[in-house]
Amino acid sequence: MLILLPPSEGKTPAVSGPLFDPGQLHFHSLNDARKLVLAALAEASTGPDAHAVLGVGPSLAAEVARNTMLEESPCAPAHRIYTGVLYDALGYEDLTEAQQRKADDAVVVISGLWGALGFSDPIPAYRLSMAVKLPEIGKLSAFWKSHLAGVLSEHASGHLVVDCRSSTYAAAWVPEPSSAAAVNVFQIRNGKRTVVSHFAKHTRGELARHLLTRPGADPATPEQLLAAVAEKWDAELVPATARKPFQLNVILPGQGH
Repeated sequence: MLILLPPSEGKTPAVSGPLFDPGQLHFHSLNDARKLVLAALAEASTGPDAHAVLGVGPSLAAEVARNTMLEESPCAPAHRIYTGVLYDALGYEDLTEAQQRKADDAVVVISGLWGALGFSDPIPAYRLSMAVKLPEIGKLSAFWKSHLAGVLSEHASGHLVVDCRSSTYAAAWVPEPSSAAAVNVFQIRNGKRTVVSHFAKHTRGELARHLLTRPGADPATPEQLLAAVAEKWDAELVPATARKPFQLNVILPGQGH
């Protein structure tokens, strides 16, 4: 089982730690591409239009400035750098040692800067969305799509892929439809299904935690995944198509339910 996560928009910088070393990251074949994006990000972050290019407001000036010195910034494991609703719900720090090892093996984070990361890969805090179009690089989702296809398809071979990414990050790599399930979260409001971003992120984090902590064998098929998720939520499975993976729909009760 592989669990795909998006990064968090906000990051918690490491106070201390080792400096960035690309040799410590998973998927070494991505290092040349990572170097290109690192350089393009540093250059874009020094420009007068940096905030516009990166799609951030003036309040994030310190984070934009940090982008210019990432290779001299202290690093921490990705699961500690990434914070926010999804990562709080997953709660890596509260897992047992065995569960943390399982998370380190199972979780892959898809990133606009790094392409793909292992959960404990040491990285600095940065600010860069997959939706950004960097000068010299172009739109990051298109850039990474050409680099991730072979690497992640090989890594995922023989595994069920549980895709908890948002659409922005899902565009960077499409897993084999027959062995992947994209997690969608709906809330019932006044008798109708609606998508609520906060609840979707929180539930995806809870779902990842459930899969990492539940006893017994990991799900190996989308149908087994549905059974595992149904232990805790109301859920349904929509069949895959030739191009689209299975859709695992989690339905949360809500107002008017």
